[in-house]
Amino acid sequence: MSASTDLIAAFAPQGHLRASINLGNPILAGRDGAGQPAGVSIDLARNLAARLGLEIELVVFDTAGKSVAAVKAEDADVGFFAIDPLRGEGIDFTAAYVLIEGAYAVAEASPLKANEEVDRTGHRVVVGTGSAYDLYLSREIKAAELVRAESSQAVVDTFIANRYEVAAGVRQQLEADLLRHPGYRLLPGRFMVIQQAMGLPKSRGDAATRYLRAYVEEMKASGFVAQALARHGIQGASVAPAA
Repeated sequence: MSASTDLIAAFAPQGHLRASINLGNPILAGRDGAGQPAGVSIDLARNLAARLGLEIELVVFDTAGKSVAAVKAEDADVGFFAIDPLRGEGIDFTAAYVLIEGAYAVAEASPLKANEEVDRTGHRVVVGTGSAYDLYLSREIKAAELVRAESSQAVVDTFIANRYEVAAGVRQQLEADLLRHPGYRLLPGRFMVIQQAMGLPKSRGDAATRYLRAYVEEMKASGFVAQALARHGIQGASVAPAA
């Protein structure tokens, strides 16, 4: 996948590739033992920069909403987000490279047994502001009330502190948080599949979008994404099928 001078300029008008990284999703990114950003999205960003012959700058955020906003405002050149129609206003997406499950958590004593029982009058569902599952549930929930925590990391603490009925989030994030809080459980199954993709500002043009989409397909087909998931010890996420 060679890149022309014009294509490189479209990707990186500042002369280096600025990658928007969301540390709020532990499937994609976190910090290593030295406190540096590490994860599947960082591996993909570094590899893309190398392909383009560019230096990489990681622009790090603690929530998906901030990460999306940076790309929309062109304060970053590429990002890693869940595909959502609202986010598509200003961002061109690739196909998904990783699939992640959205799950619900409840108290052990809760009468709720299935995902389908959550959307009932009187139920308050805690979500991370601007997260993929916040956007999805904002469209899908009809009777329950959505309560927005500051971030995905704050969902479980908000849920427990206020004795709300349900917490929503990425399954692995909820599982990790509930290890700190006995007396709670996940409902079986999932309420959504989160399609994690790469994206760039629409203003960068069709050629850059085509290149990025082809790059993601190659990274899936070559085993790069699967190897990155394994290298970072990620369980419960799967490589998305070819587009």
